[in-house]
Amino acid sequence: MKTQKYYPLFVLLVLLSILLSACGSSGNSVGEDGTLQGTITISGAFALYPMMTRWAEEFQKIHPDVQFDISAGGAGKGMTDAVSGAVDIGMVSRGIKPEEEAQGAYGVAVTKDAVFPVVNANNPVAAEILAQGISQETFIKIYITGEITTWGQVVGKPEITDEIHVYTRSDAAGAPEMWAKFTGDKKQEDLLGIGVNADPGVLEAVIKDPLGIGYNNLGYAFELASGNPVAGALIVPIDLNNDGQADDDERIETMPEAIAAVASGKYPSPPARPLNVVTKGKPTGLVQTFILWILTDGQAFVGEAGYVQLTPEQLAASLEQVK
Repeated sequence: MKTQKYYPLFVLLVLLSILLSACGSSGNSVGEDGTLQGTITISGAFALYPMMTRWAEEFQKIHPDVQFDISAGGAGKGMTDAVSGAVDIGMVSRGIKPEEEAQGAYGVAVTKDAVFPVVNANNPVAAEILAQGISQETFIKIYITGEITTWGQVVGKPEITDEIHVYTRSDAAGAPEMWAKFTGDKKQEDLLGIGVNADPGVLEAVIKDPLGIGYNNLGYAFELASGNPVAGALIVPIDLNNDGQADDDERIETMPEAIAAVASGKYPSPPARPLNVVTKGKPTGLVQTFILWILTDGQAFVGEAGYVQLTPEQLAASLEQVK
């Protein structure tokens, strides 16, 4: 059965720019019957990958002649691929650097995410961590200075000498950059720990190690179906007011609570941050149409996919950048 095609108003408004544009993805065009056609290639941040695949699926339902080639490899790869022209869109889970803009990187915020500290559910002081939380200063002493090396030091019980096994990302990515900014305004390379590739890799390492600690993006720390933390992992409350206890608004136990905390600003930024799509120069053609759809109709799927919507002001600014 042939699916009826639906064209939102903004798509009709930009079709003319597609027809007139000599730029954009090679092979992208509008068919004789007005259908969008072509392939959009995308690579980059693990943080944005699940959301991007959902957007692609929904876009294809109304434009079945548009194909997508999407791969995750970290924000660094997404940026490199975008500015080199290897892909149409790079997924970047951090801010765009001036030197990247000088190379032609054109970044547009499309949604929000956050990085959450994670420990093994069988951590020897799990009960104390959930009751007390861990302060920013303690995270700095674990991840930056190395002054704290045992779980007993974390919770004020020196008689507990179990060693902390610190895990971090080995690939250039937005999550470690945001975690480094949170832990003393540092850079990814300043983080101590065993380097593990990719978001799923860090989570797997922590789940397998009762003494492990790591950090994960929201969509990887929580299960989308249940909204609970991934089995075997605990989300560490951040003791933001340094009162030695995890207050109600500091304790995050489910995905809906995490989304609400990020949206309201109660969860700190960093490690919360906008997620960006990056093109080489201002997007045109089919790529422009897709990004405009993401910022309008596509926002309906953000919450369902476990992400946080930009504010109306942020969305308006992103739309203005793309039009």
